Amino acid sequence: MSENDGDVAGQRRTSWCARAGAHIAELQSQINRIEAGGALSPADTEIANKARVQLDAARDALMGGWWARITGAAHDRAMSNIHEAEIEILRIMPEEELQWRGVRVLAQCMLHLHPNDLGLKRLGNELKQGYAPLTAKSRELAASTLHEAFRAEESERSRVRSFGHIVAFSIAIMTALAAAFMAWSFIDPEGVASKFCFQPEFRSRVCPIGVTPDGSDVLLVEFSGMLAAALAGTASLKKMRGTAGPYHIPALLLALRLPVGALSAVLGVLLISGEFIPGLTALDSDTQILAWAAVFGIVQESVTRALDKQGQLVLDNARAPERGFEAGPTVREVPRVGDTRKQTSAVEHSRSQGGGPDSDGGEGEE
Repeated sequence: MSENDGDVAGQRRTSWCARAGAHIAELQSQINRIEAGGALSPADTEIANKARVQLDAARDALMGGWWARITGAAHDRAMSNIHEAEIEILRIMPEEELQWRGVRVLAQCMLHLHPNDLGLKRLGNELKQGYAPLTAKSRELAASTLHEAFRAEESERSRVRSFGHIVAFSIAIMTALAAAFMAWSFIDPEGVASKFCFQPEFRSRVCPIGVTPDGSDVLLVEFSGMLAAALAGTASLKKMRGTAGPYHIPALLLALRLPVGALSAVLGVLLISGEFIPGLTALDSDTQILAWAAVFGIVQESVTRALDKQGQLVLDNARAPERGFEAGPTVREVPRVGDTRKQTSAVEHSRSQGGGPDSDGGEGEE
């Protein structure tokens, strides 16, 4: 191996990539230190070699293309291999170092496994909810339970990434619809753009721009709706939290407001033009048309705010070690078998030991 074992810590601009690279370097140092001790059996040497392969795969994922990093696919591939390498290291770790790892393993499992999971219950009883050290006898139980916890964590991350793809696809569809309608108005102004003009009594026709229908009228209506939606969306920022992952959910939800606001303004003005809204049949000036377009652009907030709640729920379900302590009463608890009391000592001890290498609480950092 080369001097730095091919580590990629700090070689990429995104912060999550730098953190993952630094964690790979730390795991590689653990493998090197364990191998340098010279006490590995042939079977453990095979496990160490497999851990090296997994770390190499994680490095390759971090060095992938920009599209994989933006979509989060590189992050998921890297973390999957990092998790497997952590499990292999746990299996070959010297017994004197193994003892204090128990509480960290238990805390990680408590975050992602159901409290009634049989493996989690057995591990909690073996470690006496974090008060007893991890022994060589319980090593395989800890490794298999941690493996299940990592699988649950990866599923949580996959749901976050899938939700982000859905929102991005929605943005593309809404933007295409707004652009197509605007292009149609330029091609057929009398058939399309004229629907955004009004005929007040005893006055000439009124359009958003001038008195002759044109595609620019639709463009201005859509822009007014987008502007109003953007301003209304700033109010939702106070409830958004940043994230350490590359999934960009809050930013995508903010971007979704723009095409939705444009289409809401178009639909709203068309409803007024069609005399669908009782008591509102004609607008007297171009500023009134634009004002109502802005109003309908703000109305879309009632729809996108519900999506904000869904996005935050998806992010909250992607738990990580330093999360879960933000609202004390909601920390997962592991009931001991045959004991009605519930204890959270393992999680509390883990908090004092520091969080894990990666988190997924909110918006991607570039």
